Amino acid sequence: MNKLTSFTLGFLTAIGGFLDIGDIVANSLVGARFGMSLAWVIPVGVIGVCLFSEMAGRVTAVSGRPVFDLVRERLGARAGLANLLASSAITLLVFAAEIGGVALALELASSVHYLLWVPVVGFLVWAVIWRLPFERMERTYGLLGLAMVVFAVALWRLGPDWSALWHDALSPAPPSGEDWPTWWYYAIAVFGAAMSPYAVVFFSSGGVEERWSARDLTLQRLNVFFGFPLGGLLALSLMAGAAVLLHPAGIQVDHLSQATLPVVVSLGKVGLVIAIVGFFACTFGAALEAGLATGYGVAQYFGWSWGKSVRPVQAARFHTLLLATVLAGTAIVLTTLDPVKVTEYAIVLSAAALPLTYLPIFIVANDRGYLGDRVNSRFTNIVATVYLFLVLLVAAATLPLMLWTKAGQ
Repeated sequence: MNKLTSFTLGFLTAIGGFLDIGDIVANSLVGARFGMSLAWVIPVGVIGVCLFSEMAGRVTAVSGRPVFDLVRERLGARAGLANLLASSAITLLVFAAEIGGVALALELASSVHYLLWVPVVGFLVWAVIWRLPFERMERTYGLLGLAMVVFAVALWRLGPDWSALWHDALSPAPPSGEDWPTWWYYAIAVFGAAMSPYAVVFFSSGGVEERWSARDLTLQRLNVFFGFPLGGLLALSLMAGAAVLLHPAGIQVDHLSQATLPVVVSLGKVGLVIAIVGFFACTFGAALEAGLATGYGVAQYFGWSWGKSVRPVQAARFHTLLLATVLAGTAIVLTTLDPVKVTEYAIVLSAAALPLTYLPIFIVANDRGYLGDRVNSRFTNIVATVYLFLVLLVAAATLPLMLWTKAGQ
């Protein structure tokens, strides 16, 4: 049982990477608007995030330190600061959107306006970060997030033409009425969400929280190669359900409630209840992940004592920063900015910042001073080099496409 529940760090990280509030709506929106023509982006993202998360987890298990604790030491203060500023700003936006996403899930369950739930959600997030042990936190929300399997069941119950879905997925081109720049903009959005930098920060730091050592390399690899692909499959289910039900009807998705339509049509009220549980678990888990990632990154850069397992009196700056993050995220949502739009902008902007995160991981994972003979293999370096060129290309194209398409409009 301990080995089984140990896998939930990968589940919780995958929830943040693939199934937060923006991803839930974005994958449904892409399916409703473009069918399955962008399905290929998800496996590309899954392979990339697995590749670099395995490197980050290996660095943590062998060195006993999270990978970003080594970035400043290895690359210098300026490179580390550039990484910190970019990732912290984007992660704060994501964190705010996740608080709003939890509130939207509660609105869906209660019909009470989401803004009235925002302060409650902010307090609950802070209380869990403050009081709940790390292992219990990850296992609770990691396993509850599996309720999102309901979207895979709903897809099966809809009885789609599987050959047509496969044909659509293997035809990577914009459907009639859509242009190439907008199609590529949403491809970058899906890719940026899959390879979100804060998920890797959380995963690496979580390994320290769980006291990984070199003996746990198999465990961390199971977390990576089971948890992330599972998140990717569930994201594909969201996209496919919208492609089957909403795309033929010309229904666009821009709200959380519309993302549930495939479940409601195929499974009724019971399915809706399970979907709401999944929404709550995913968005709440992603809020915990993003909030902690912000604290982890800053504390590791400045060399503070950090960690949920460290008593607040011994890590006062870290816990004060987490409280400030919760207050800032809550305040952002209370400005009435659309939490879904905030997350969509955040995941697109995170694509522009990908090289700042993944290049340092690649460098540290090849440093024998930290890893000895457990540095990257030649095959890993070849694949990682291809992905580094890809993220550089994505980073260069992100802002021009955002401006050209007016953020996908």
